[in-house]
Amino acid sequence: MQVGIDQIGMYTPNKFVDMVDLAHARNEDPNKYLIGIGQRQMSVADETQDAVSMGINATLRYFDQIDKDKIGLLIFGTESGVDQSKSASLFVKSALGLKADVRTFEVKEACFGLTASLMTARDFVRVHPDQTAIVIGSDIARYGIGTPGEVTQGAGSVSLLVSSNPRILSLNNGHSAYSEDINDFWRPNNSKVAMVDGKYSTQVYLDFFEKTFTAYKEQKNWHTQDFAAIIYHLPFTKQGLKANRLAIKDQDSAVQDCLQKSFEASKWLSMRIGNIYTASLYLSLLSLLENDKMEPNSLIGLFSYGSGAMAEFFSGNLVDGYQKQLNPRVDQALLDRRHQLTVAEYEKIFTQALQDPANNVELESDEEVGVWYFAGLKDNIRQYRRVKA
Repeated sequence: MQVGIDQIGMYTPNKFVDMVDLAHARNEDPNKYLIGIGQRQMSVADETQDAVSMGINATLRYFDQIDKDKIGLLIFGTESGVDQSKSASLFVKSALGLKADVRTFEVKEACFGLTASLMTARDFVRVHPDQTAIVIGSDIARYGIGTPGEVTQGAGSVSLLVSSNPRILSLNNGHSAYSEDINDFWRPNNSKVAMVDGKYSTQVYLDFFEKTFTAYKEQKNWHTQDFAAIIYHLPFTKQGLKANRLAIKDQDSAVQDCLQKSFEASKWLSMRIGNIYTASLYLSLLSLLENDKMEPNSLIGLFSYGSGAMAEFFSGNLVDGYQKQLNPRVDQALLDRRHQLTVAEYEKIFTQALQDPANNVELESDEEVGVWYFAGLKDNIRQYRRVKA
């Protein structure tokens, strides 16, 4: 029985800042951001968009096309949790009107959260082939104004439907995992912004990639040339480029050209949205499928990395007709509808979003009709609403 990704939906807030504008404001050469980091734009979440609301909106991208009665599991992967006890998935479950018997919980391990959710959902569907699972990765990457990591911020969510006989990507058996207790990136409970040792984190990321990629090929008795594409967790696109160079360094020109071409296709959405932590790898997957012409049954390698640190390499094969489950025009429209902020506007919104709203003060969203948003606290309970006409 095949199990894998049947549907995929994304969401990003309706505001962004351009990297050229940000570079000028920070007295930097724009090419440091455009080429050195590999980013063009960065989505910005105001105080009305959080991990929960973005996760709801990403799932709604495909929700009306699926059988709701078959959903048996909902997992929410995030490192931008909104409550120290209550799962973000329960807010989503309520908004979507899912049945009471749906099992639901939240997962955290830095940017690895959605992969952990996906693997759990895969195993669930194998045991319950008549049921499906929704897994969500949703995050706001914040490092702070004027910090070295500022250019690698972003906001967004990706939601996946996992099922038997999937229509996008069939997941293969086996994986290669590697973990160590290290301090390359972390966010204490008393901090709204992350702390990171950037150079060290990049070194660990590349080291973990080589370990898991090599081990996976040995486990499966496969070779680099067997992959039609290898995609990566992209905290910024230059990081994935460095890993891809390691993957293809000893290959002939045909393999190098193929895997470099597929990497270029996989990075476009991340270049415009920025870092979305748990969902970053799956934003790469969506970008690859929408920007490259992949043959049915093409073997796709996926490298997932979560600081602290946990890494995993696994793979899947594209299902014949996968293109019918995609809607690149709608995804492009989602990006194009965003409002470009000045750097001063971005700084004001960023600073405001770091503060918890006052209790019993209702927030209003400037999003489009039908979009879910965080509406503030009522008696210290989070409220989520949909924009009305």
